[in-house]
Amino acid sequence: MSDESNTLKAQTEAKVAAGRKGNPAFMKGVDESIAQAKSFQEGANALALNQNAPNFELPNQQGQSVQLTELLAKGPMVITFYRGSWCPYCNLQLKALQARLPEIHALGAQLVAISPQMPDGSMSENEISNMDFVVLSDQNADVAASYGVAWKVPEFLLEHMRVDRGLDLESLNNGNGSILPIPATFVLNSEGKVTWRYVDVDYRTRSEPEDIINALKAL
Repeated sequence: MSDESNTLKAQTEAKVAAGRKGNPAFMKGVDESIAQAKSFQEGANALALNQNAPNFELPNQQGQSVQLTELLAKGPMVITFYRGSWCPYCNLQLKALQARLPEIHALGAQLVAISPQMPDGSMSENEISNMDFVVLSDQNADVAASYGVAWKVPEFLLEHMRVDRGLDLESLNNGNGSILPIPATFVLNSEGKVTWRYVDVDYRTRSEPEDIINALKAL
């Protein structure tokens, strides 16, 4: 079991706390946007437990087509949706998952990370070589939508990305910059049925790798 002081939750909470201290006005705006999204139950239509996950066919970082059915033929799956390599919370999550990947593989499972970024934009070749999981590009957020985790980003956040961070999501996501996935994670058994999930519209919170591993152990 991982040290509680170094859990992904502890890391993301530290980043949120730093943001509240460094840019309280922005973080207050994020809180309000997230609260509004939750009031409209964003993510309420996400795949439920015991549902069969829709098949997909998406390009990997080398532009090669990957199908869910092909992956499931090898065993259980962990599918995580992330916003993009520009998102610091996503990077924390991916690094945390990478650190626990030997345990995921030892349980006979594979990890797939899906973002709307174009195939050559989610990660650099050097970063890809250091990641032992599959990274797929869902440019039109069609797969995110089919899993019930596509989210229309509030203009407040889009403006922050454009003005404060210089991020052109339209270019990064092939003209579909206003739709991002809720950072959700699903565990599928080898038949493609959802046996565990984590869905929260607050992109500052993520599923804990320890919980994912426990879900795989329960299969």
